[in-house]
Amino acid sequence: MLENWVVTPTCLPLVLRRCHTCASGHFRANGKFRVNANHKLIDAWLLALCTACGETTKLTVLERMNVRSVRPELLDRMHDNDPGLAAELLQDPVVRRRNRIALDWDDAWRLDTGGSDHLDLRGGLPCSSEAGSLGKTDVSVRFAARIPVRPVRLIAEGCGLSRAEVERLIAEGKLVSAVRLSGKLSGDFTFMLKR
Repeated sequence: MLENWVVTPTCLPLVLRRCHTCASGHFRANGKFRVNANHKLIDAWLLALCTACGETTKLTVLERMNVRSVRPELLDRMHDNDPGLAAELLQDPVVRRRNRIALDWDDAWRLDTGGSDHLDLRGGLPCSSEAGSLGKTDVSVRFAARIPVRPVRLIAEGCGLSRAEVERLIAEGKLVSAVRLSGKLSGDFTFMLKR
């Protein structure tokens, strides 16, 4: 039996950057942009507010670009303060590297298990399933955005177990995957839960 799980963002992640005013380390982007044109050159920033003091920081998106080299639909989305564009730009490694920021995805995502309750580990099948003779369940985990999450945490949440119990299942060989389940992943993977 194949189960499909999806990791989806619920909001924009926090931006990890030191505030110059209060020394806090977290900013929240809300999808607001600032665009400035100087003759034929254009600059654009994504604005983020300090979670402690409310100070604004500008994350550079475009810097001294010729107006003709910028796609009109990109400019329209910035002028409309499109939160979808903010999400795309925060996940862009070039933007993150240019601004020397990292993202904090804690409490900004959820696991959708496709309506099924937790997996029943006694039979290795979903609780609602009546096919008790198969003895294993394959689970495909897809990421709707590049959210770095520990697979052990996802499996524990999806199966209704503690992380220690998931670690024990891995050590016993009852939970296997082609990818390493320790560390963090932000790409799709599958795992098999054996009876």
